[in-house]
Amino acid sequence: MFFKEVNRKDSGDTIISNIFIDIFMPMANGLYVQVYLMGYRQACDPKANPNFNNVSLAKNLGVPLSDVINAWKYWEQKNIVKMHKNGVDDDFDFSIEFIDLRNYYNNNIDNSVVQPVQSDTDKLLEARDNPSIVRMFNSINKIIGRPLAPSENIKILELINEYNLTPDLVVYAYEYSKEQKNGNPKPINYVESVLRGWYDANIISVEDAKNSFVARKDRYSIYRSVLNQLGFSNRQPTDSEKEIIDIWIDKYNFSPELISYACSKSINTPNPSISYINGIIENWYSKDITTLEDVKKEEEEFRANKQKEITKTKTETKNHNYNNNYNKDRTPKVVTRYHNSFNEHFRKYSEDELEAKLLRVQNSKKAK
Repeated sequence: MFFKEVNRKDSGDTIISNIFIDIFMPMANGLYVQVYLMGYRQACDPKANPNFNNVSLAKNLGVPLSDVINAWKYWEQKNIVKMHKNGVDDDFDFSIEFIDLRNYYNNNIDNSVVQPVQSDTDKLLEARDNPSIVRMFNSINKIIGRPLAPSENIKILELINEYNLTPDLVVYAYEYSKEQKNGNPKPINYVESVLRGWYDANIISVEDAKNSFVARKDRYSIYRSVLNQLGFSNRQPTDSEKEIIDIWIDKYNFSPELISYACSKSINTPNPSISYINGIIENWYSKDITTLEDVKKEEEEFRANKQKEITKTKTETKNHNYNNNYNKDRTPKVVTRYHNSFNEHFRKYSEDELEAKLLRVQNSKKAK
């Protein structure tokens, strides 16, 4: 039972068509419904702020402006709003025209035969006639260990229609969700968030999902390898570190081997960090070095140039020393009168006479 409290104080009401509530709202993303309702409230209020636009709506809901525009595009596909571009330069500046749902409903059905809105029971009965849907429900029952509630069956059917999903992908989403935390089954809302994420990532088959997991696993292994080489094996990479590493892979197209080689340059660094490695990689990228072979070639050229400088320095030093010695040898020897008299004095004696003279001098000293 549902009823409404009566309040004499009028704070304003916005009348929402039951056509929107019964037909369009159940199949829509919750955020898209919020965008529609808040925009419709502004359209119905004659006292509404004329400057209230999509930017204001995004701020009120606390979501990116792109999400608001995506919501209006969704409702335009459902033919219940029209988007009118206000300017040429701004891709996000739209005015929204709300279509009269009663006229839309009357103009899009056969007036001679009024088709009733299909009930949840009718949806389930119709689904039972589809073998692939029946297999899907049976598989999900085994995964979660209990029969699905009717409301869960209806929700799954709505997700299939909204995101154009295959039954196999829905089953795989339940398997994936169960594996995330100790093998415990997850509620339908969790599975819905997984399927929505896959839809946004353009994952439309089980094979796409598995390939995505492999790519994500490979990317995570690179994160871990970088941190391990930097000595941070006991923590997870931060979002900013992931963004930097993603640039190395996605923008620079560097291989894991080349990234690992860059990390090896931090072995003798006292405080290695992602920023230090990023400096090395950005330097390589600026020089159009994108492979390990390019790095080895650049290092070999550096060593060759260094050896040339060393050889040149040794040659210059050797020439300098040679010139000094040459000049030294050519310097005239200074011979004093003392040197001449000394040499002439000792040339008068033979070796035996000098030795005898030396002995006499020694003996005379002992006698004293």
